[in-house]
Amino acid sequence: MSRPPPLKGDELPAWGEYIAKACGVRLDSNKGYLIESRLGPLMRETGAESWAALLRKVKTDPTRQLHTKVISAITTNETSFFRDQAPFQLLRHKLLPELIDRRTQERAKPIPIRILSAACSTGQEIYTTAIVLKELLGDFNGYDIRILGLDVSQEAIAQASYAHYSQLELSRGISPQQLTRHFELVGNQWKVRDELRATATFRQANLLEPISTPGLFDIIFCRNVAIYFNEPDKVRLFKNLGRLLARQGALIIGSTESITNLCPEWEPQRYLRTLYYTKKT
Repeated sequence: MSRPPPLKGDELPAWGEYIAKACGVRLDSNKGYLIESRLGPLMRETGAESWAALLRKVKTDPTRQLHTKVISAITTNETSFFRDQAPFQLLRHKLLPELIDRRTQERAKPIPIRILSAACSTGQEIYTTAIVLKELLGDFNGYDIRILGLDVSQEAIAQASYAHYSQLELSRGISPQQLTRHFELVGNQWKVRDELRATATFRQANLLEPISTPGLFDIIFCRNVAIYFNEPDKVRLFKNLGRLLARQGALIIGSTESITNLCPEWEPQRYLRTLYYTKKT
């Protein structure tokens, strides 16, 4: 089978219901092409003759490997190093200096810095954040830096944890100077240097479910995630994240997103051209 058949009848609603329950992504009647394009390889792999047959295989697979592959395929989102520079300028020039100043006044030693990347995908946002920290601080001595990445896709988490990237992936956002400073060549791939890799941990999590973490976070990234959710799920998402944000912490979402009217407990703040959110006290 060179090309998967089109979805028929009630196949799209059935798949839509399954995917929504699995990861919160809502696929309307115009998104059949997304299933056909992203799950077509899985149909060929399993030998399923129809989309209904593939769904039955996924639901009855005792190993749950097919379920994992479906979630990984559907939630694969565009990502790159330093994607959209504005949030990282906000991080470098405002959020981190103010956080460090507060912790210095509190005489916290070593200075704790806690950052969460929600829907971290294959790790580019995490390691971009670590690079910003390294370039800002110079030396991590005197700091207790912990960056946690969460994603619903186990395959994405595994790749992020592996911390190896191709030349093509690094060419999108990483300068030649940053490449030699923060990565080392291993075979035909580039590995994140150990000092940066040591700041990061990764966990599989569904952001629409209650999330348990070891403490609260000073900065939470959740960029271009809620655009795949309906309004009730968006509210659930940002309530969950609100429970994880420390006092005076900051939430950074996508540049085209807004939660001002949707979640009144969040207060918008502006730095230059960048909008971020804090919890109302």
